[in-house]
Amino acid sequence: MTQVGPGGVVHDGPPLARATWDRAGLHRGDDAWLEQAWSRAQVLLISPNSATPVDAAGRVLLRSAADAPDGPRRLLGVLDDVPHFAVTAEPDGDGWLTLRDVGASVGDLHAGLLATAIGLEQWHQKHTHCPRCGTPTAETQAGWTRTCPGDGSTHFPRTDPAVIMLVHDGGDLALLGRNPNWPDGRFSTLAGFVEPGETLEGAVAREVFEEVGVVVRDVRYVASQPWPFPASLMLGFTARLDGDPELSLDPVEMAEAGWFTRDEIRRAADWTDDRTETPHPDGIRLQAIPPQFSISRFLIDRWVDGDS
Repeated sequence: MTQVGPGGVVHDGPPLARATWDRAGLHRGDDAWLEQAWSRAQVLLISPNSATPVDAAGRVLLRSAADAPDGPRRLLGVLDDVPHFAVTAEPDGDGWLTLRDVGASVGDLHAGLLATAIGLEQWHQKHTHCPRCGTPTAETQAGWTRTCPGDGSTHFPRTDPAVIMLVHDGGDLALLGRNPNWPDGRFSTLAGFVEPGETLEGAVAREVFEEVGVVVRDVRYVASQPWPFPASLMLGFTARLDGDPELSLDPVEMAEAGWFTRDEIRRAADWTDDRTETPHPDGIRLQAIPPQFSISRFLIDRWVDGDS
């Protein structure tokens, strides 16, 4: 059932994960099809630092193939019979913003296309040489693989699985933490990378215990979201406290953490979405939560609205 969270978030899936299109995987190796598709394509420009041109309203600006600069072409897919490509380009003026800047304002389709383009761009930048023999590799399959001319090996984009979880007590309290790099007052759900040989549920329980020292049960999968910063797939869960709620923090991972009520979180959501410089009242510990385009916010809003 569709629900709307305190910030107006529709719970039909996390942001960056709502749009679907034909990724045209069967055409990536078809040079004739790609050339014909390029002639009528819409092109999303992506800079090496993952910025893209947007208009004054924060909408992603697509270009025709004829107006696109030279650069690596990567097939994103086809929507309503229109091919969409990404092209790597240096910014050619003002108005180039990153996904973090525009993620809360762009539409689902452009957010999804941008997340895909960023993921590919980041991977290509970091995987320029063959891990087997060290030879420089070349882009193949319309930007979806890199091939080594030395040993003939093919290499695919890397995606790192990470769990992110809304921990609650089964009642009116949820557990949020603050990373040491974040400003005072900003809290989020806990998260961490999945280790080799580990289940997703096991990663949830381990990360919660390592970061804040509590045990959880009833680990339930909710949804996933690509997070190309640079190459994560965030796997969202809820988990319920099992036993003592007292926290014992890992000082490297957690500057502070706490149990917060739904009312406290709703208030922080309003302040986060308001985006004003209005000072918060003195003594308020929870002042901000993640922005609306993150899966962390999706999990928080979902729980605040009573869906655990």
